[in-house]
Amino acid sequence: MKSLLKIALVLVVLLVVDQAFGQGCSQCKMLSEQGSGNGGMDDASFGSNINMGILYLMAIPYVLLILFFRKKIISGFRNLMGVDKKGS
Repeated sequence: MKSLLKIALVLVVLLVVDQAFGQGCSQCKMLSEQGSGNGGMDDASFGSNINMGILYLMAIPYVLLILFFRKKIISGFRNLMGVDKKGS
């Protein structure tokens, strides 16, 4: 019974999250509205600005994770390479 409840909960969350985050970001909307009008951006500039905005939004969470977990990341790499803290 509990596994059925977990599966149902996961399905509901997946369906709700899809609807909640399906609106798009305001930066992309603004750039698309600017680029579509007469006298707007040319195609190369429009595509470049959209791509930079997406890369910026994608990179920020990774930078924050690295800042918050840098000690664990460094110790994980040391363990992977077989180096202990004494350096021997």
